[in-house]
Amino acid sequence: MSRPPAVARVLERVTATARRYEMFLPGQKVLVSVSGGPDSVCLLYSLHGLRRLLRIDLEVFHLDHRLRRDSGKDAEYVRRLAGRLTLPFHLRICEFEPKDGDSIEAWGRGMRMFYSAEVRRETGAERLAEGHTLDDQAETVLIALIRGGGIDALGGIEPTLGGEVQPLIDVRRSEVGAFCGALRLRPRRDPTNQDTRLLRNAVRLKVLPAIERSVGRDVRATLARTADTIRQDEHFLKRLALEAAEQLVEEQPDGFGIDAVGLLTVPRPIAARVVRDLMYRLEAAPTQESIEAVLDLAAGRPGRRRDLAAGLVASRDSGYVSLSRTSPESRV
Repeated sequence: MSRPPAVARVLERVTATARRYEMFLPGQKVLVSVSGGPDSVCLLYSLHGLRRLLRIDLEVFHLDHRLRRDSGKDAEYVRRLAGRLTLPFHLRICEFEPKDGDSIEAWGRGMRMFYSAEVRRETGAERLAEGHTLDDQAETVLIALIRGGGIDALGGIEPTLGGEVQPLIDVRRSEVGAFCGALRLRPRRDPTNQDTRLLRNAVRLKVLPAIERSVGRDVRATLARTADTIRQDEHFLKRLALEAAEQLVEEQPDGFGIDAVGLLTVPRPIAARVVRDLMYRLEAAPTQESIEAVLDLAAGRPGRRRDLAAGLVASRDSGYVSLSRTSPESRV
């Protein structure tokens, strides 16, 4: 049976993306995260149309964040979609609320990851498919520039990260709309997506269109290609940092010891990554100031100590810089 051209284009692109990034293995169970919006509905129908070609089994996941009074209607809409496609449906209702000052986008993603991980454990799903598009990738790169992110942030959204995959990452948002229109689908619309007080919405609705009007060309595909190039460099640097850490780092009872002289012999960007990764392993968000403080200790005389961000402490002895969490007594 022939497919409308708008549908065929998306399916071809999803197939190529899935193969390029080795997103799926034959026989895998894939949990599809569906909000009910255009992107996730396109994702669901695309994977359903390709399930035999990709040899995957699908189940549907929806999280009701309870951020809107009518959010339950989104859940019922997704439930009907899953029923129409005869796919198992898993609903979770968020039991938490964002705190004052929280980024709603970051909070929402954290909740989706928390509840989807729970469903994946229960169902044995080996992949979680999300509906980020090429436009989302372009927006993410601009947001990283605005916030001052490093090379890892400028690499944007990883097409494959652990068990999370982004099959629509090479599909334009306009193509998503054409796909849904061709199949006469009527996705839900979230009114908060028009709120330009939220940074991503401001970038999507104002900043990107203004840039494209000013330069007279489409920049979204260019930004997405840039992210792809940066990610390749980031992966290479990450490997170098892991190799350096194997030689320089020793585990200690309360943290890590870093060979001070050895840390100074590797290129500074690699040394900084070694320190940053250790901070993550200590469950602390690294800051540039903290990383610089550790490198300064390595270059200086023994006997010094620095209190770092997120409750970490670094100290220099004759051979090592020790990095650990502050003891409860030292916080008093």
